[in-house]
Amino acid sequence: MTQQTPAFQSALNLADYQRLAKEALPHSIYEYVYGGGADEITLQQNRSAFDNLSIWPRVLNDVTKGTTATKILGQAWRTPIMLAPVAFQKMAHEDGEIAAARAASALDIGMMVSTLSSQSMEEVSEQLSTPKWFQLYWQLDRDYNLALIRRAQKAGYQAIVVTVDSAIHGIRNRAQRAKFELPEGIEAVNLKDRPPLPSKAFTPDQSIVFQGMMSEAPTWEDIEWLIKESLLPVIIKGVLHPADALKAQRIGAQGIVVSNHGGRTLDTVPSAMDVIPAIRKLVGEDYTLLLDGGIQRGTDVFKALALGANAVLLGRPQFYALAVGGAPAVAHMLRILREELEVTMALAGTPCIADINSECLLNRD
Repeated sequence: MTQQTPAFQSALNLADYQRLAKEALPHSIYEYVYGGGADEITLQQNRSAFDNLSIWPRVLNDVTKGTTATKILGQAWRTPIMLAPVAFQKMAHEDGEIAAARAASALDIGMMVSTLSSQSMEEVSEQLSTPKWFQLYWQLDRDYNLALIRRAQKAGYQAIVVTVDSAIHGIRNRAQRAKFELPEGIEAVNLKDRPPLPSKAFTPDQSIVFQGMMSEAPTWEDIEWLIKESLLPVIIKGVLHPADALKAQRIGAQGIVVSNHGGRTLDTVPSAMDVIPAIRKLVGEDYTLLLDGGIQRGTDVFKALALGANAVLLGRPQFYALAVGGAPAVAHMLRILREELEVTMALAGTPCIADINSECLLNRD
């Protein structure tokens, strides 16, 4: 009997994985993952920001000793790419985050593991031999945040990434139209022992947003406290304004992720690519900056590095690949992107990550 070729082997790029995932996933789950906030203007800008930049190559440079190796927070990375913290990955595949972790380890790529993982941070960590960071969604009980961090440290995670731009969901009409609901049996297992939230009664002049949901959101004071209490380096994810980046640096955050949450929270905010040059200028050359939102090609990774990022995160592409073929597909997707970056660096005349800078780009605007 002829063995059937896995569907993912037909994928030639990350966009192919999105197309294949649309066929593989239930409609409501695909729409939930693909969709952005409100009118999806920011979601579109996350892509157009890359498209509006041209790579300006140099020729005849010797690139035969080229490498994508770099260092982030003192850690050796084979390539400046990391899997982003994507929640509830069992929606894509029965092996969920464990499959993604196995793929990341096989390709020597780091991974951020979400608070809202559908498998425990300990189980995922056991599969990761590469840089592993734990992403924290702030919890109302300060002590419970510390408990999560201590668990992460004990499990071998090397950094804490606090997401600050999604205290409440943005307006997600695409998911609403698709009637998305979290499938039965999938839950945030890391939060099973979370203390119950206090019940609240609202007066007619109070808002369920301001006095309700946002009352659970962290403040600068909370983050500063967390940085002082954590034994692991703390990175703040979801920063777009240079003044916020500078404040994060001043209170002791080891780095930031320049991000608009994949265009999924507040619509019409700028793309990370539009603001990272100003942030890099303000925080200096040595401060750690990661970027996510819209990465689909090795040329995109190159452009992000040229504008000041030290590395990039992959969110939706890992979910799509997971849905198409589990760990082998995620590994295949990562290999495609890494090889595209190598080809881009070679043809641009930049053999090493340190050679990639703003002079490598021509802005078409």
